[in-house]
Amino acid sequence: MKSILIIGLGRFGRHMALKFIDLGDEVFAIDTKEDRVNDLAPYVTRAEIGDCTREPYVTSLGVRDFDLCVCAIGDNFQASLEVVALLHDLGAQRIVCRAHSEVHEKFLLRTGADAVIYPERETSENAAVQYSMDNIFDYINLGDDYSIVEIRIPSDWVGKSLRALDVRSRYRVNILATKRGEMIYPAIAPDAVLEADETLILMGRLKDIRDLTED
Repeated sequence: MKSILIIGLGRFGRHMALKFIDLGDEVFAIDTKEDRVNDLAPYVTRAEIGDCTREPYVTSLGVRDFDLCVCAIGDNFQASLEVVALLHDLGAQRIVCRAHSEVHEKFLLRTGADAVIYPERETSENAAVQYSMDNIFDYINLGDDYSIVEIRIPSDWVGKSLRALDVRSRYRVNILATKRGEMIYPAIAPDAVLEADETLILMGRLKDIRDLTED
């Protein structure tokens, strides 16, 4: 369990706060708008109305005690810079911040953010990959052109074993698991036979995965 400070409770901050709670973490959520705080208060460990661009207020929070501080302010870049600078100066252990552009990302990293989330770019890139390839359900970018994807089993693979298909040699991708419904089955035996109601979770270069889906 981690202790998380989230500053800014728009859609992005709210969704992060709820997911952290779902994962069993403690969340202290802050926003300048009373309605946002009141809306989220029943679901998080603590919620408070506050202005985190004010140094005395941020000092009172004891940011060193949080495992992670998230600046999720989405509509005021100047405020984001000020909040990140204060968190950094006051010794926050780890700072993650939302950005709207590559320019914002660079400034936030220089100001003290340890990592920057660029949700609009990530969402659009993921959507482009998913809709540019046939039979793909999910996609995770690992960097350096490597990805993890979930695909529908090609019809001519149904009833065949992984050993017979020889996927790694033919397509240079690794099968990490099969999935049926919401259940994931890792460490598949080479002689396991693929079934029509399963999907495959693969890891490899995006170009190789595309070749597989288009073959």
